[in-house]
Amino acid sequence: MATTAILSALAEEQQGLVERLANPVRVTRAGRDFWRGELQGHSVVLALSRIGKVAAATTATTLIEAFGASRIVFTGVAGGVGHGVHVGNVVVATEFVQHDMDASPIFPRYQIPLYGRSRFACDATLTAMLLEAAREGLTGATGHFYQNSPDQRVAVHAGLIASGDRFVSGATESRGLQAALQAAGFAPLAVEMEGAAVAQVCFDYGVPFAAVRTISDRADDQAHVDFPTFVAEVASRYALAIIGQFLQLLPK
Repeated sequence: MATTAILSALAEEQQGLVERLANPVRVTRAGRDFWRGELQGHSVVLALSRIGKVAAATTATTLIEAFGASRIVFTGVAGGVGHGVHVGNVVVATEFVQHDMDASPIFPRYQIPLYGRSRFACDATLTAMLLEAAREGLTGATGHFYQNSPDQRVAVHAGLIASGDRFVSGATESRGLQAALQAAGFAPLAVEMEGAAVAQVCFDYGVPFAAVRTISDRADDQAHVDFPTFVAEVASRYALAIIGQFLQLLPK
């Protein structure tokens, strides 16, 4: 049976999944705890990415090398930077770019040295399933989720996400980052700290990868406000609903 790795950026997300595992087994590897078991009849391994690109790359590599993950799905939070991307929305990644990669003038800014590319695309099939899972899982009758207004359903977007080893939390910094990326032809919907590294590892190994992020802030001066509450009451519930729906769609 193929093994699906589910990466969580937040401990609250992972705990909710661990509690639902059938036949759970904890394995410590590379200084990390991994949980093997079954979810909805699928063989899975759960892990926390940890924070930042290097930590996330180590976790992704371990999932592939030590646990034989045949696909990786990533949930977490991000700062919204795209037009119309608001707090409480969801962004399903179609591709990733590292917004802090700059080996110029040897290589063009944002290009990964020796790869000849700046973007790493997510797997089209998994991404389509994750997009459907987000739309179905967050608009069903089984839960009440964060909404921008009482009569508005959760908005789900799909597009580019930018990753970097910096928590973008100021309006001036956010505008500068967006302007630089847009000048190079990139129009990210969200920014976070791990996804592009996992996408690059999965590219190296030929392992399908998909990712979804809940928008916790607008990567501006209010990015820190009530983050723990948002994680507990919104992002973690989103992740459980989306992954549950995704596993229903995933062939066994």
